[in-house]
Amino acid sequence: MSGHSKWKNIMHKKEKTDAQKAKIFTKIGKEMAIAVKAGGPDPSTNSKLAQLIAKAKANNVPNDNIERTIKKASSADSAALEEMRYEGYGPGGVAVIVTAATDNTNRTTPEIRSYFSKYKGNLGTTGCVGYLFEDKGVIMISKEEGYDEDALMEASLEAGAIDFIADDEAYIIYTEDADLEAVTEAVEAAGYKCASSEHDKIPSNYVTLTSEDDIKYMGLLIEHLEDNDDVTEVYHNWENCD
Repeated sequence: MSGHSKWKNIMHKKEKTDAQKAKIFTKIGKEMAIAVKAGGPDPSTNSKLAQLIAKAKANNVPNDNIERTIKKASSADSAALEEMRYEGYGPGGVAVIVTAATDNTNRTTPEIRSYFSKYKGNLGTTGCVGYLFEDKGVIMISKEEGYDEDALMEASLEAGAIDFIADDEAYIIYTEDADLEAVTEAVEAAGYKCASSEHDKIPSNYVTLTSEDDIKYMGLLIEHLEDNDDVTEVYHNWENCD
């Protein structure tokens, strides 16, 4: 997504109802459980877990919930979750990548496939659109914070950022995927408050939809994918998504 659209999504998430927030908490909890299983419960040695803890706090997940999730994931009888990745096309040739965390692929995969089929898309094979995206770190800082743009840009680049963009409502800092946590820590240590800091998939090109039907069905596809309890992230290259 473009930076502007990503900022709109961040603001939209912050404005969700309690029920919707609970669903976001559940999704992040699943990602944290997988991260704990893969790299252990200590965020100081598990960068993926550290990033997810930061993501959880940015979404106002209480510390008690975070600690309980980590403790539960560390126990021997915790549910076995599997990371899944789906790739396909939405209406008008929009490239879509879906990541999920599930304890039942026989439930999740048919559900994802049905969304693509119902909303004028088609689910492809792994790799069919992945080459159109590049893994990057993306840090968002609200312009409402009132920071000096030049000073923030200088601090970001000194911290190791590879690009800095001033959008309408936010400053967008891009990093190499592996450098996200280090750059975020350096930027915050310099006195700046980050609205979000996440690993992202940045499209190499974007698709603009002109058909009203395509716009309608693409919106419904994204809505239903994001509403699925097993889906953790949805990436796409739809330009006019906001």
